[in-house]
Amino acid sequence: MSEIFNSYNVGQHIWDEMYANNNVRQPYTSIYDYLKAIPQNTLDGKDELAKKLFMSQGITFTVYSSNEGIEKIFPFDIIPRIITAQEWKYITAGIKQRLTALNHFLKDVYHEQQILKDGIIPADMVYSCPHFLREMIGVKLPHDLYVHIAGIDLIRGEDGDFYILEDNLRTPSGVSYMIENREITKRIFPELLNQNKVKSVSDYPNILHQNLLALSPRSVPKPNIVLLTPGIYNSAYFEHTFLARFMGIELVEGRDLVVNNHHVFMKTTTGLKQVDVIYRRVDDEFLDPLVFRADSMLGVPGLMSAYRKGNIAIINAVGNGVADDKAIYAFVPAMIKYYLNEKPILKNVPTYQLGKDDEREFVLQNINTMVVKKTNESGGYGMLMGHAATEEETQNYIKEILKNPRNFIAQPTINLSSSPCYIDGKLQPRRVDLRPYALCGPNGIEIVPGGLTRVALRGGSLVVNSSQGGGSKDTWVLDE
Repeated sequence: MSEIFNSYNVGQHIWDEMYANNNVRQPYTSIYDYLKAIPQNTLDGKDELAKKLFMSQGITFTVYSSNEGIEKIFPFDIIPRIITAQEWKYITAGIKQRLTALNHFLKDVYHEQQILKDGIIPADMVYSCPHFLREMIGVKLPHDLYVHIAGIDLIRGEDGDFYILEDNLRTPSGVSYMIENREITKRIFPELLNQNKVKSVSDYPNILHQNLLALSPRSVPKPNIVLLTPGIYNSAYFEHTFLARFMGIELVEGRDLVVNNHHVFMKTTTGLKQVDVIYRRVDDEFLDPLVFRADSMLGVPGLMSAYRKGNIAIINAVGNGVADDKAIYAFVPAMIKYYLNEKPILKNVPTYQLGKDDEREFVLQNINTMVVKKTNESGGYGMLMGHAATEEETQNYIKEILKNPRNFIAQPTINLSSSPCYIDGKLQPRRVDLRPYALCGPNGIEIVPGGLTRVALRGGSLVVNSSQGGGSKDTWVLDE
C-alpha cells in the first residue's frame, strides 16, 4: 500500500497535519503504519462502506442554490484528523476564555453598555449591526447566560498556530455530523480507535439536555423542552431530527406552539401542554411575527412577550448575533482584556474594517491577497477569495463594498493546514478547519473532545463549507 503515499505532495508554506519535513508526525504514526499494511481493496471497501452508511442513514444537508436537487449526502473522508491532548488543552482554554468574554459583552451591550461608554468598541459599530436587537435591551435572562451553544471555527496557519476564524453564537450547526462521523469510524476502523485511545464525543446530547433542563424557568420535576425547527426544507433539518431524537424531546414547528397569557404551550392530542425551554433553530427575525418579520410563518406570535416575562427560556438567547457579527469579531481580543483583564489565549486572524477609510484603502490596494467577507453572511456565501477571483469578479465586488463599507471586513489569505484524505484511491492533502462545540450552562462551559473537521475536497481550494463543495472527517482528540 506504500504507493498510495506517492501522490502526497504538500505545497510550500503549508502546515501539514501528518508530515513535517517529510517525516510522519508522532500522533499519525499508527495510522501511517496501518495504511501501509492494509491491502488497497480493503481500504476501498471501507471507503465504499462509509458512503453506503451515510446514504442509508440519510445523513444529508441542503443546498438551496444547487440545480441538482436540494438534498445531498454529506461528503465524508475516512482518514481521521488527529489532535493531541496538549493541543486540545490549549484549544479548550482559549475557547472558554473567549466565550466568557463574549457572554459578558452580550449582557453589557443589552444593559449598561459600559464597553461602549468607555470607547472600547465604537457605539455606531454595534448600533449599525442588523443583529443588535433593541427589543432585547433590559431583558433579564436566567443566570445572565446568553451563549448556551457555540461553534467556534478554528484554523491552523502555516506557522502551526491555531487562530479563531469565526464565532457562531446564534444557531451553530454541524454537531450531528461530528457524532455521526464517529459512529461511521467505529464501523470501519474499530481497532484504530482503541489503539489510539481516542476520547468519546457521544456525551454531547446528554450534556446539552442536562443544561436545557437546568435553564427551565419553572421548578418542576420534568421541564418540557422542545426543539423548534423551520421545517423539512431547512439545510440542517437532519440535525434537528437527530438532536431531538437523541435528547428525547419533541421536534416542533411554529404552528405547533401557541402563546396564552404570556406562557408558551404545545398543542397535543390531549390538549395544551406548557413549554419551559425552546432550543430554537429558527433565526431571530422569524421567531415572533408580532415583533420581528410580520410575514414569518416559522415563529410563534407572542413568543417575545413570554420571553420578556421570564416564562420561557430560549436557547441560544435572542440577539446573540451582535456578538458574532464579523465586524465585531475584530474587537473580541479587546473584550477579553476589558472584561477579564487577560491576554487572549487564541489569536484572531488579522482583520480590516472596511468602514474605516485607511483600512479600506489598504485592502483595495491589496485585494488580490485578501479574503473579503460580508459581515452577516455565513456558509461561505458573499465572500471574495482575492487570489482566485477574476478581474471582473473583483471589480464587481469592489462596487458592492463602496455602497456600504461597514458591511464588509477583509483578512489576509491564510494558508490553512492540510490533512491527509483518501481520494480516488490515493492519499492527498486537503485543507481543513475545525469547529469545536461548547456547551455553556449554569455550572460552567463544557467542550466535547472533538469537533467537526471540515475539508476543502477540491484540490487547491481553501473553502471548506459543505454548501461550497466541502466535506468532513472524524476528529480524534487523543487521551493523555
